Amino acid sequence: MYVQRCIECGREYDPREIAYTCECGGLLEIVYELDMVDTSFVSSGEPLSVWKYSSLLPVEITPVSLKEGGTPLYECEKIGQELGVELYVKHEGMNPTGSFKDRGMTVGVTKAIELGMKVVACASTGNTAASLSIYGAKAGIPAVVLLPHEKVALGKVAQALMHGARVLSVRGNFDDTLALVRELCTSEGFYLLNSINPYRLEGQKTIAYEIADEMGWESPDRIVLPVGNAGNISAIYKGFVELKKLGIIDNVPMMTGIQSEGACPVVDAFERGDEDILPVKEPETVATAIRIGNPVNAKKALNAIRESKGFAERVSDAEILKAQRELAMAEGIGVEPASAASVAGLKKLRELGVIERGERVVCITTGHLLKDPETVLKNAPSPIEVDATIEAVRKVVF
Repeated sequence: MYVQRCIECGREYDPREIAYTCECGGLLEIVYELDMVDTSFVSSGEPLSVWKYSSLLPVEITPVSLKEGGTPLYECEKIGQELGVELYVKHEGMNPTGSFKDRGMTVGVTKAIELGMKVVACASTGNTAASLSIYGAKAGIPAVVLLPHEKVALGKVAQALMHGARVLSVRGNFDDTLALVRELCTSEGFYLLNSINPYRLEGQKTIAYEIADEMGWESPDRIVLPVGNAGNISAIYKGFVELKKLGIIDNVPMMTGIQSEGACPVVDAFERGDEDILPVKEPETVATAIRIGNPVNAKKALNAIRESKGFAERVSDAEILKAQRELAMAEGIGVEPASAASVAGLKKLRELGVIERGERVVCITTGHLLKDPETVLKNAPSPIEVDATIEAVRKVVF
């Protein structure tokens, strides 16, 4: 019912073949015979979850699951009214390990078991490592994760260590670690579960399914989300395209990708009108989850943005941190800095007139606030120290 197909030359690979890219160098995607897909999930009334949409997922065994998906879609009336849009936030930080990566890992680790793989591995800026470690532990399969040295938020490192992964701190940036883990997987026969693996992205596309499901099988005008390794924006776009081809929704949202000024090769390529990116050699941003200079899925991301008539924009670290505070204080939604890039990008694009008044917009927030508490403590006011008397407390409270 599905094959792996190159997005460049169209060559097809057997579903059981371990192939992350085509021989021509192109990225692979999973393509289904959509006329054979069971769409009863539309009217089933089943609670939201990744596996509610199993007929559109490339897995044939019982999934390795921690009840991922089913994340809340919050209507953000205060910020929405301020900006003149109908605003929703899909908070992926409410997944089991605190990030959207769980959607991909439930599918990816299950596929590893189905294919008979013995070890799973990834390079990571943090969330992928945390998720792979936890799903590997659940599946009982060893996990190896490579992290750029001193470039990963401690909350994410702690998750990987606690759940028993072999954690390597590499003296280099994310792009260096990804090159290393790809070589390791080739030489040792480990199963690579970075987003270059097309099976992992199939889990992430369920964000699109859930948004449409929660909106009564309608799609918003626009999706705004952070872009790091660029797998999520292309996965969500693919999900909406599949729903449209199945006749379940009428339109595909404009996919709008946001990057930090210090790591924005996709935005640069979009502005130049190029098909290929120019890698950023030393990416730097407070938003560690998107601190990636050479995103492997850039081609898919650019296709998603252009085909959907979307947009790409960069924001500063100051804009990201301001949006993080505003989202927390105005709407009660706590997210890590990279997540807040979506809201910062929305605000900037409204000011520029790219996003129009009255649009129905969904911002994707990709990770929980507690993923990176160090950054919060650096940028939030300090607790007020007082003596242990009611008079001292009254003095600072009122």
